[in-house]
Amino acid sequence: MTILLTTLAVLAAFFGMEFMAWFTHKYVMHGLLWNLHEDHHQPTPGPFEKNDLFFLIYAIPSWLCIMLGTMYEVWPAVGFGSGIALYGLIYFLVHDVLIHRRFKWFDNTDNAYFKAIRKAHKVHHKNRFKEEGSCFGMLFVPKKYFAEQKR
Repeated sequence: MTILLTTLAVLAAFFGMEFMAWFTHKYVMHGLLWNLHEDHHQPTPGPFEKNDLFFLIYAIPSWLCIMLGTMYEVWPAVGFGSGIALYGLIYFLVHDVLIHRRFKWFDNTDNAYFKAIRKAHKVHHKNRFKEEGSCFGMLFVPKKYFAEQKR
């Protein structure tokens, strides 16, 4: 039963993180903490941005769930923290590697889903300012961008 609950916690956290990423991106990054996110929409020199600090918003709770869950043998908490960490890894690979190409690992992909993600994010970055943004999510691509890539 513990394995089942832990697995469900991993999956719930992973898929719940897509909503949290969308919500945080739309209402926090493009809201109260725009001063940290702005350099992601405006070209800046160097490999790092103030925006990179946002990983702490999720890394700290993930770490706490894993650490405290392990210490007190609350395995679903470990699963929850692991689901957040797994989403963070996928987010890094999709956002920083695939979309923004901060690392040149997957430059020649011809996958329709990956192309749709890039297109949706490009539409998001078309607006370089705080207001009037669109496409705030990461892994769930609006159908119109996916349909464009299948043609």
